[in-house]
Amino acid sequence: MKEKLARLPHSSGVYLFRDEEGTVIYVGKAVDLRQRVRSYFQNPASVSPRIRLMAEKIADLFYIITDSEEEAFILESNLIKEYSPRYNIQFKDDKNYPYLCLTLDEPYPRLIVARRPERKKAKYFGPYSNAGAVRETMRLIKKIFPLRSCKQELKEGEAKGRPCLNWQIKRCLAPCRGELPREEYLAVVEQVVLFLEGRQQALLKKVEREMRAASDALDFEKAARLRDQYFSLQKVMERQKAVAGDSRDRDAIALVSRPWGFSVGVFKVRGGKLVGAENFSSRETEGMEPETVMKEFIRHFYGGASFIPGEIILSHLPEDSGLLEAWLRKIKGRGRVVIKVPRRGEKKALLELLKKNALQHGEQEEEKVEQEQLALKELARILGLPGPPERIEGYDISHFAGRETVGSMVVFLQGKPWKEGYRRFKIREGKAADDYGALAEMLERRFRHNKTPLPSLVLIDGGRGQLSVGQRVLQEKGLADVPLAALAKEEEMLFLPGEKAPLRLPGSHPALKLLQQVRDEAHRFAISLSRDLQVKSSLGSFLESVPGIGPARRKALLEHFEGLEALKEASLEEIKAVEGISANVAESLYRKLRE
Repeated sequence: MKEKLARLPHSSGVYLFRDEEGTVIYVGKAVDLRQRVRSYFQNPASVSPRIRLMAEKIADLFYIITDSEEEAFILESNLIKEYSPRYNIQFKDDKNYPYLCLTLDEPYPRLIVARRPERKKAKYFGPYSNAGAVRETMRLIKKIFPLRSCKQELKEGEAKGRPCLNWQIKRCLAPCRGELPREEYLAVVEQVVLFLEGRQQALLKKVEREMRAASDALDFEKAARLRDQYFSLQKVMERQKAVAGDSRDRDAIALVSRPWGFSVGVFKVRGGKLVGAENFSSRETEGMEPETVMKEFIRHFYGGASFIPGEIILSHLPEDSGLLEAWLRKIKGRGRVVIKVPRRGEKKALLELLKKNALQHGEQEEEKVEQEQLALKELARILGLPGPPERIEGYDISHFAGRETVGSMVVFLQGKPWKEGYRRFKIREGKAADDYGALAEMLERRFRHNKTPLPSLVLIDGGRGQLSVGQRVLQEKGLADVPLAALAKEEEMLFLPGEKAPLRLPGSHPALKLLQQVRDEAHRFAISLSRDLQVKSSLGSFLESVPGIGPARRKALLEHFEGLEALKEASLEEIKAVEGISANVAESLYRKLRE
């Protein structure tokens, strides 16, 4: 490490710090790599407590020389996005804010919810801080724009069987029929893009032009659909508040300092009207300068953006504002992007309103944090734990009439679901009908190698019997010290090792609510896999009865069709298209499906 520090050049570039496991924990940029990197080790007092803690974990460093500071800034942004280093500000609060994704990499794109902007050819909108806002936007789009929502792989001119109910109620153009010109479907996709970018005026004009063109072409069915779209969009626009005297597109971003970090508010103004509002927060920004936080938020917010307005007004001028403008222009592709901090007038008034919203959101976040901490502290007190449990693991078993038995493991970190740690276990046939045996198998497999961090608490969905199984497995693995509990449904009784009588907590008790959340999440996760297996099993059982379909063909059909109902709806040509299925076998299967 000392040799690397000694060889650092006096050049602009990007540096990456790794811990002992080789994980990238921090990415930074510098005008002078030598001066910047060495400062972490020579003068710890000049950096924040969080960065001092990070410096203690640095085991290795890697750097990339760039031709300019602007190039270093862009590379730094890309590397932060790629590695998500622990000590860079991420504005996640232990979750990823969702995006809406248009799957432009498909011939007939869909609109889906995505946690990360990973598909290169897709178009992303967001991030959204409120999952409810995402659902409402999806509901509105499905009501106004007839996009498909199915997962079928579609090709132009290729029929996929009978269209679904959405086509019958005019919520989908049904490209699955193989009759819809791709250009007509993509015109709807363009409308959705304009809607999600907040460009409603441009969208209204586009819909009106298409409506008149359809009418002139005597395509009255299409003209009627576009007319209904036009009126629906007008109703949406009537609910939007005018907040600017001009008709320019702009975003407003305001920071509000809180005891635990910063709250950030965003207003999206399109054509002079407020079309969207978002609130974000980060508990990782405590003690940081607002100029630094603003810079990192802008990189986070616009890193996956599909639309960037020409003007962004801010409550605080960010660090590297010139580099940020250049970076935003590069993402935008064409046109200028101006960052401003207004001092007076209606733009200043808009930011003041935004600050009030962000402050209210921050207070709600603070209350939420206090409730989470209280639940963890109370849980530690009730169970006699040495401190609030950092990692809680919840377990459940699910099956369908003794078949398709699965186990689920969910993980809560600091009282919040951590879905990256979830695991599913398909239970072996010998123990499928035995709940206790299935639970024992799952726990044995989970704690077999101990590569995953040990939990602060293991919670099992069940009663005394399930608790006994958990105790036995943990003792066999030499983990008898790992805290364990079981929570029974309906009566909500908490069973603990060494206690004859179960513990009954009041229904409003914060510790009970947290345990219920863990237990119910484990139950939901187990049932979702069990249902998937049931669908596959019903199709697999049916295929076993069809002559000429052996294991290889059965596997190909199972991978191609989601279930028996999907296969029943398939045309003969669709079945023939499955790899390994001959014309004779396809015809035999097609007849069998219609018996």
